[in-house]
Amino acid sequence: MRSSTLTASIALALLLSGCVTSRGLHTTGTVTDAAQLKSERSLADVQLSPTAWPAQDWWVSYGDPQLTALIEEALKNNPSLDQAQARARLAQAVAQSVNAGRMPQMEGSASITGAWLSEKNPIYPSYVLGKFAWSKEIGVGFSWDLDLWGGKRAAWEAALGRSRAAEIDAYAARIELSVNVARAYVRLSYAFAQKDVADAELERSTRSLEVTKRLVAGGLDTPQQQHLADSQVAGAEQQKVAADRAIDAARSSLSILLGQGPDRGLAIERPHMADLGPAVVPDKLSVDLIGRRADLVAARWEIEAASKEVKAAKTEFLPNLSLSAMAGLIAVGGSTNLFQLPARNYAFGPALSLPLFDGGRRRAGLSMADAEYDAMVARYNGLLISAINDVSDQVSALTSIRQQITLEKRAVDDAQKSWQDALKAYQGGLSGPLTPLTSRQQLLTAQQRLALLESEQAEISVRLIESLGGGFDGGADVATIDQAQSPQASAAASGSR
Repeated sequence: MRSSTLTASIALALLLSGCVTSRGLHTTGTVTDAAQLKSERSLADVQLSPTAWPAQDWWVSYGDPQLTALIEEALKNNPSLDQAQARARLAQAVAQSVNAGRMPQMEGSASITGAWLSEKNPIYPSYVLGKFAWSKEIGVGFSWDLDLWGGKRAAWEAALGRSRAAEIDAYAARIELSVNVARAYVRLSYAFAQKDVADAELERSTRSLEVTKRLVAGGLDTPQQQHLADSQVAGAEQQKVAADRAIDAARSSLSILLGQGPDRGLAIERPHMADLGPAVVPDKLSVDLIGRRADLVAARWEIEAASKEVKAAKTEFLPNLSLSAMAGLIAVGGSTNLFQLPARNYAFGPALSLPLFDGGRRRAGLSMADAEYDAMVARYNGLLISAINDVSDQVSALTSIRQQITLEKRAVDDAQKSWQDALKAYQGGLSGPLTPLTSRQQLLTAQQRLALLESEQAEISVRLIESLGGGFDGGADVATIDQAQSPQASAAASGSR
């Protein structure tokens, strides 16, 4: 007796020693503290204001009703928003499904089966053997997988985190769409400015060619100058065609963003966007930016979800207890009454499960969960670093472009005065007819450079608005990342695995 007991004890010890374990598995990702990403020196010369965050309808500040109407139309009709919202609903449904798996389950069943029963069948009563008989059954089943270690709850919380991230991604899609409409609108504005310069240059070069032809006919100029003047006309015509194409391309881009056909773009008139002025950046940028950018808020929810999935994977290594019960009525034979006390049938009891050998499946699952957590942390850290540097870069670019515009406006004013002086000299008989035409060419070149700079300024201002979150305010909904998954905590936990 003692020998058999000892043998059983040794076998049980060996069996338990071979149980699956999570020893040595842990996360390594560390979430970057936004306060450590300094930007004070980079923004030292920039005006700071706590109210500098973009409004939700930031496009209204450009003072162009057509732009406002286009963005509002795009937000109603663009198919990409429908896709983002469908993904959010899918994530919500997944969370609901995971939550349902945590709840007690009960289901009813009823069946009737006819069969010829063998005379040797020991299951059924003797009075139906060797005959065709009906088997009737009705019952109710109950089961509940007890969540002793909180693994199922963690899985549900992970699904909720994914759902929240998907909802914020849907909002981010709205911001991206509004920004893309504004940027296409800026391109349309520049295309019209290009067309103005191209029309003026075509008119100037045509007059210059006419004057040159008269001079050549009178022997006062060479055919070479006439060919040069004709090439300038061809170049101006090419610029005009290119400007017309740029207008069509911008209108086509807007039609796509609006979710409409190409004819919708033809109705879009010339933009008239106001200058928003010098860059003003919110104070406490590094810290507050976390709650102002949808991509950062969504990324934090992804980290939170991944940490819950790690917790759920850890509980797979622990024993589990489930309850089940069944009650019903069973009767065999056509004349047998199903609804009688002797037909009752019931069973109930708990079930304990302990993982012993699984070929490394659970370790692989936890390893994947750890890797997913580390990947989400790395992604968030990259987004945070990029976001803060992006704001600084856009502010620097906007400051530079405003300085360039100031200088270019001076160049335009000087070219304007030079052209006017050349025109007066020609009208006074002090210069030839080509002098004011040549001077005007320099003016048009300066105006073209100015139009390009003003277009870049509008583009950068829109991108700065996007960098600052595009009007999103999720400060009250930033996920509190589970620091239990920090490397220090994980290292401590791994010692007990």
